[in-house]
Amino acid sequence: MKHFLHVGAIDPTPLMLALTRNPGLWDRHLYRTTFEGTPFKGMNDVLLRYSRPEKHHGIADPMALIDDTDLVFYPAWSELPDVHDVVFNLMRRFRAIRLDRVIIARLPAGGVIQPHADDYGAYAMRDDVMRFHVSLQGLPGCLFHCGEETIQMLTGGVWWFQHRQVHAVENNSADERIHLLIDVVTA
Repeated sequence: MKHFLHVGAIDPTPLMLALTRNPGLWDRHLYRTTFEGTPFKGMNDVLLRYSRPEKHHGIADPMALIDDTDLVFYPAWSELPDVHDVVFNLMRRFRAIRLDRVIIARLPAGGVIQPHADDYGAYAMRDDVMRFHVSLQGLPGCLFHCGEETIQMLTGGVWWFQHRQVHAVENNSADERIHLLIDVVTA
């Protein structure tokens, strides 16, 4: 495989339990899933670290935030302490020097993430940014396509993936796909 690399596994149970016990964490900030032309329409998010919320309101060009590196922790970061070990262990393992975006994304059964490449703007094109997906819930039938490759990121798997290539997801499984997305900057 050239677009995906399985880099480990976690026990997602504590984080999934925390999400189940706190359903109000979802969709506090709708920016990523509602702007015109978003490939993430129909999804739900918990933003943990992202650009400042006030920047999302009334913005004429959503792509203007692509290069935003003025990132902040959202309240959900403090409300989900089980995510901290996952993030910091990953950063330590890959010798990351900075944490960038952190998002929990939920795609319903039957849902689709439209083909897109995160290859626009200086942020996405930097060679020092690594993107990881931690599958908190991934059942057989949930297909992640990137380039000519298709994989299933099953529950507990931790994956690096080449976000600059065209990728898409189709959730043909019986339940939601829930992923923790982590961007880190390496030296």
